[in-house]
Amino acid sequence: MKLPIMGFINKAFSLSMTHLFLTELILLGLMISVFIPAQCFTDATDVQALQVLYTSLNSPTELTNWNSDGNDPCEESWKGVACEGSAVVSIDVSGLGLSGTMGYLLNDLMSLKTLDLSNNNIHDTIPYQLPPNLTSLNVAGNNLSGSLPYSISTMVTLTYLNVSYNSLSPSVGDVFANLTNLGTLDLSFNNFSGDLPVSFSSLTNLSALYMQNNQFSGSLNVLSGLPLNTLNVANNNLSGWIPQELFSLPTFICDGNSFANGPAPLPLPYSPPPPGRSRHKHKTRPGTRKSPDSDAQSSDSDKGPSAGQIVGIVLGSLLLLVLVLLAAVFCIHKNKQKVSGARASKGSFSAGSNDGHTEMQEQRVKSVAAVIDLKPPPAEKVTTVDRISKNGSLNRMKSPITATSYTVAALQTATNSFSQEYLIGEGSLGRVYKAEFPNGKAMAIKKIDNAALSLQEEDNFLEAVSNMSRLRHPNIVTLAGYCAEHGQRLLVYEYVGNGSLHDMLHFSDDGGKTLSWNARVRVALGTARALEYLHEVCLPSVVHRNFKSANILLDDELNPHLSDCGLAALNPNTERQVSTQVVGSFGYSAPEFALSGIYTVKSDVYSFGVVMLELLTGRKPLDSSRVRSEQSLVRWATPQLHDIDALAKMVDPTLNGMYPAKSLSRFADIIALCVQPEPEFRPPMSEVVQALVRLVQRASVVKRRPSDELGFGYKTPDHEAGDFSF
Repeated sequence: MKLPIMGFINKAFSLSMTHLFLTELILLGLMISVFIPAQCFTDATDVQALQVLYTSLNSPTELTNWNSDGNDPCEESWKGVACEGSAVVSIDVSGLGLSGTMGYLLNDLMSLKTLDLSNNNIHDTIPYQLPPNLTSLNVAGNNLSGSLPYSISTMVTLTYLNVSYNSLSPSVGDVFANLTNLGTLDLSFNNFSGDLPVSFSSLTNLSALYMQNNQFSGSLNVLSGLPLNTLNVANNNLSGWIPQELFSLPTFICDGNSFANGPAPLPLPYSPPPPGRSRHKHKTRPGTRKSPDSDAQSSDSDKGPSAGQIVGIVLGSLLLLVLVLLAAVFCIHKNKQKVSGARASKGSFSAGSNDGHTEMQEQRVKSVAAVIDLKPPPAEKVTTVDRISKNGSLNRMKSPITATSYTVAALQTATNSFSQEYLIGEGSLGRVYKAEFPNGKAMAIKKIDNAALSLQEEDNFLEAVSNMSRLRHPNIVTLAGYCAEHGQRLLVYEYVGNGSLHDMLHFSDDGGKTLSWNARVRVALGTARALEYLHEVCLPSVVHRNFKSANILLDDELNPHLSDCGLAALNPNTERQVSTQVVGSFGYSAPEFALSGIYTVKSDVYSFGVVMLELLTGRKPLDSSRVRSEQSLVRWATPQLHDIDALAKMVDPTLNGMYPAKSLSRFADIIALCVQPEPEFRPPMSEVVQALVRLVQRASVVKRRPSDELGFGYKTPDHEAGDFSF
C-alpha cells in the first residue's frame, strides 16, 4: 500500500510545483508589463501632427484621451480619431466648442481620409497645407478667415468640401481644375466675391453646389454642362442670363440676384455663304435614282453661271465686305477700352511701380504656375490691398497693421539704450539687439540705419511693416511690432534663442551642438516650406533675396525659423548693398543675379540649394582658407553629387558616418536640381518640399525594417533613439 500512496504524493507535489511555476510566470509578465513601456503603435508622424493640432486647439478638455506629450492615439482611442492599422484615417471632432487654430502639421497626416472640424469656434486662416489624400473636408461653422489655400488644388481624391458659415474672402481662387472627383461643394455664408472661377467647369462629378449668401458677381455660364442636381446661388450680386438648362435642375434657388428677365437669347444664326454654285446642291442620297429632269437641270447648270448668279455673287461680296469693316471698327473700339482699362488699373498702384517691374512679376507667376501645372490668376482679379506685396510701393491704400506699435523709449529701456552687450547681430539694414521687457519676454529688435534707406523707402516703411506682419508660417520669424517715431525705424521680432544655422554649422565647438543627419533634414524641410509659402501662397510672390544659413534661426528643438522675410521691400542703397553682398551673401547668389542683377523666386531656389550643400558638407559657401579648387562650394561639390564614392567623402566629418546612404543620395539629387545654372531648370519650392517629404516618408517605412535589408548599416545615436533615420 505504500507504493500507491507515495505515487499519489509525488503526483500531487509535481502538480503543486507546476501551479507555482505558472504563478511565477504570470507575476513576471505583470512586472515586465509595468516596468517596460509599450511601444507606440500609431505612426510617429501622425502622432506628432495630432499633438500639434491638440496644442493649437488650446489643449481642450473636450478631446478626451488627447495629449501633447506623445501618447498613442490609435491604441488609446483618442476622441474622434479612427485608425486603420497604425495610420490615422479619420478625425471627427465636430460640435465640441473647440477654439484656437488648425495648426500647421495637418499635411503630415498622409493616410487621413476624413477631417471634420465643423461647428466649433476655430479662428485664423485655413492652413496653407492640408492632408493631401482627403476625401472629405468639413470646416463649416467656425470663425475662419482668409482665402482657400492653394493646396486644395492638389487634393485630387476630394469628394466633399464644406467651408460654409465662416468669414472667408475675397475670391475663391482657381483651385478646382484637378478636383474631378468632387461631388459636393459648399461655399455658402462667407464673404467671397468676384466672378465664379473658370475651374468650376472641370468639376465633372459635381452634383451639389451651394454658394448662397456671398458677394459673387458675373454670370452663371461657367456652370453649364455640369451634372448638378442641387444649385443654390441666392443672395449674391450675380447678373446676366441664366443658362436654360439650370431651370430643369431638381433644386435651383437663385433669389436675391440681378439676373436678366426672360429666357436667354438664342445664339446668332449661321450666315450662309454668298449665293453661287454649291458643290453639293444636287447630291442625292444613296439608293435614290435621279430623274431625267434633274439630269437635264444639271447639264444646263454646267454651261456656266447665269446673269442672275453673277449679280448675286457681286451683292454677296459687297455684303461680306461691309461685315468685315464693321467687325474691324468694333475690335478697334474694344482695344481702346482695354487700353484705357489697363491704364485705370495701373492708376491704383503707386508711382513707385513701373511697367517693367509688373511685367517681370507676371512672368515670374506664369513660370511658377507652368511648372506646378496651375493656371496663374487673372491679373485683374489679384487684390493687392489684402495681399503681401513684394515691395512697399505696390499699393497706395494703407492696409491695417496687425503688429504692435512700440515707442522708442520702450525699446531703449528694453535694450539698455541699445548697448553693446545687447547686440546680437548686424545686417545690411542695421543692427539687431536682444530686448528684455518688464514682463520677462525677450524679443529681437532690428534697428534700421536710416542711411541705408532712400527717402521713398522711408515713406514706404509702414506699408512694408503691414505686409510683413501678415506673414504667418511656423517656419518664419514673426514680426511682432515696429516703431516709427522721431525719425527712427525699428522692427520687433520674436526671439529665437538658439543661434543661427550658420553658427551651428561653422562656429560650434561644442560636440553636443553638432547637428545630426535627422536634424539637418528637418531644417531643410522646414526652410523649404517657408520658401514655398513665400513663393506660392503669397500673392504676389514674396522673393526673399537674402536666403542664407545666417538667416535661418534655430529654436531649442532645432526647428528652423527663416528671418528677414519681406525685407526686400526696404532695399538698401546700392553701395551698401553691393558691399554686403560681396562680404556676406555672394556665395549664395544665383548666376543670373551676378550677371544681370535680376532676382526672382528661382534665385531663392538656388540659394536654398547652397544651404542644402552646407547641411551636407558642413562647409561655407565661400572659404578662402581652402585650396583654390575648393573655395567655391557649389563649383567644387556639384560635379560630385552623382558619384556615390565622392559623395561619401563630401559629407560633413562631424557626422562621424551616422547617416543612411540612400537618404544621402536622395538629398544630393535635390541639391543638384536646385543649383542648376539656368533658372528655368530649377524646380519650384513646392516640388522641393514634396521631394523632401517623400524622403521622410520613406524613412518612416525604413524604420520598421531590419537594417541588413537596406544595403547599408546605420547606427542611431543614443540621443535620437526615438527619431527617424532619414
